[in-house]
Formats: sequence, C-alpha cells, structure tokens
Amino acid sequence: MGRVRRSRTHHAQRDVHRASRTRARTKDLDQIQLIDLDPKNRVALEAQPIDLEKPGLAQHYCVECAKYFETDTALQSHWRGKVHKRRCKILKEPAYTIEEAERAAGLGREGKRTPISTQAMPIDT
Repeated sequence: MGRVRRSRTHHAQRDVHRASRTRARTKDLDQIQLIDLDPKNRVALEAQPIDLEKPGLAQHYCVECAKYFETDTALQSHWRGKVHKRRCKILKEPAYTIEEAERAAGLGREGKRTPISTQAMPIDT
C-alpha cells in the first residue's frame, strides 16, 4: 500500500501573501501626472546623475511608467510596447480631484439643497 496523498488546503494563504507584496509597487497615476510630467521635473528625471543602486545606473528612465531600464535599447523597445502605450493613454485623462472623490463617496453637496438663511427671507407682517 502506498502513502495517502495529503490534501492541499493552504494554497489560499499563498495567494494572499503574494497579493500583499509591495515589491513591485510603482508610483500612482496622480503622482505621475501632477509631479513627474511637469516639464522641470521631467527634465530632471530624464537626466539623473549616475546612481550605482538603480538599474542601468539611473540613466534609462521612463517618466510615464516610473521605471528604470538597464540599457537604452530596452528603453526604446519599452516605448514601442503595449504597456507603455496603455499607460500614456491613461495619463492623458485628467486626474481625479478631491471634490470628485468626495462626490463619488456621497459626501459632496451636489443635488442637496442649501439651507436658506432667515435674514434673506422677507418677513410679512
């Protein structure tokens, strides 16, 4: 008789652990739109000083995707790729404002009546 195979019951924990990793976390779209795409900041990001800790010594950087590349050819092929083109298309749309986020959460004043002050109303006597 052979050994009975154990049931695999812990695979869901592995998936939760993988989803919670922040190793591959990149900048949010609103950070890129408001900060990185500003012309002064963009020039500074594209011409960074040599940094030994970053890939490609920080010389090949895609501002739209907030990503470093090892070589210039890798950066050029990234610019021609689908991922970069999708990111550029998303960045063309305006970023959400705080007021829009509050309205989406139901906290805005849109559609609500404003209270009428008693001083503005004429008093009939």
